[in-house]
Amino acid sequence: MTTTPMTPAEWRAALKAEGVKFTEFDGWTTRGRDAATGKAFGPVHGVLNHHTAGSDSLRAVTTAGAPNLPPPLCHALLPKSGVAVLVSCHRANHAGLAAANVMAAIVAEKKLPKQDKTSTVDGNDELYGVETENLGNGRDVYTRAQYDAWVRWNAAICRHHKWGAGSIAGHLETSVEGKIDPAGPVEGYGARGRFTFTMGQLRADVDERLKHPASWSPPTATTPKPPAPKPPATTEERLSSLEKRVTALEKK
Repeated sequence: MTTTPMTPAEWRAALKAEGVKFTEFDGWTTRGRDAATGKAFGPVHGVLNHHTAGSDSLRAVTTAGAPNLPPPLCHALLPKSGVAVLVSCHRANHAGLAAANVMAAIVAEKKLPKQDKTSTVDGNDELYGVETENLGNGRDVYTRAQYDAWVRWNAAICRHHKWGAGSIAGHLETSVEGKIDPAGPVEGYGARGRFTFTMGQLRADVDERLKHPASWSPPTATTPKPPAPKPPATTEERLSSLEKRVTALEKK
């Protein structure tokens, strides 16, 4: 398994192969917090998923930041359209303090434990981050295109690094600061109708995707079963049919 952060060329290749539509925000290949913090991004050990808790978040995650939190705030933004925006390929302010026991489980790809708040690490050092556009109010719906891109984005990183779906987590699973994201209803995915987002379901969908080639797409409808063949007619049924035909001919 590789732990060196992806280069711009590797990002482009992995996302294209996985079927993720994307655009590149100006300066994304050099934007990062490495120089400002004196900390280099990497080695990387997982993917952290967020919702934006707002709308029209592109300016905030790329150049404006948040109160007491300089940009960039993620590596990619997933708007409602499902067309990802590449924001940075370096260190980004998205993870904050992560429970050390959860980080160890992500590295080992084991079931994530409840956060032990007594020991923490800086998740920005070793986690990729995606911000998915959603108000986070429990009513705003992730679109079908958005969730499909979400699954593909996570899978593209895991496939590149030869990780499994156990390497992805949600901010609510790592944070020692009470983060609740990502959450909310999803319009649908593949042949599935509306459902409630959970990290368990996202991991399951990424896991299923990684079982197939990167070019795979989930089926969008269940294939109807062919009708069962009719059993051969009995002797009585054949005689009855013959009598009906003879009667019909006699009436002509």
